[in-house]
Amino acid sequence: MHTLTFRDATVADIDAITALVTSAYRGEASRVGWTTEADLLDGNRIDREVLAHDLTRPDSRVLLAHRDGALVACVHVAREDGAGYFGMFSVRPELQGAGIGKDVMIEAERVAREEFGVDRMRMTVIDVRESLIAFYERRGYVRTGTFKPFPYGDARFGTPLRDDLRFEVLEKSLA
Repeated sequence: MHTLTFRDATVADIDAITALVTSAYRGEASRVGWTTEADLLDGNRIDREVLAHDLTRPDSRVLLAHRDGALVACVHVAREDGAGYFGMFSVRPELQGAGIGKDVMIEAERVAREEFGVDRMRMTVIDVRESLIAFYERRGYVRTGTFKPFPYGDARFGTPLRDDLRFEVLEKSLA
């Protein structure tokens, strides 16, 4: 068992984060893991300018997880609308299913609770991603029944391959 170490990302990490997030969700490389969106979306999974903003705005952190010196996972944690926000969660495809994601989630929830002082965490997930939603449900997240539209036409979020995409809000109590 190799222990994860965590640190806050900086703007110097943008290239590494972009590569990691893209590999976990888009293109052929993502098909090695189970979190792929390659059949739903093409193109960008993360926008460099949005990422740079997330790295520098108040109440926002991008956590990097390293194992044996190598970047293996990341997550964006922020305080938004009185709750924690959990996003950009990525684990290297060839390491998915090995427990790294669970450890990263625990650290993200700790940051939200202890450092941002919130008692619940929210995320949005494309609602047709049933296996991903089931993963989050096994970790205490619940479907809220609240949906948000997918940003069709905004290339920062990729090129949709379907016309029925939308986000569902999931939430978990951290109390």
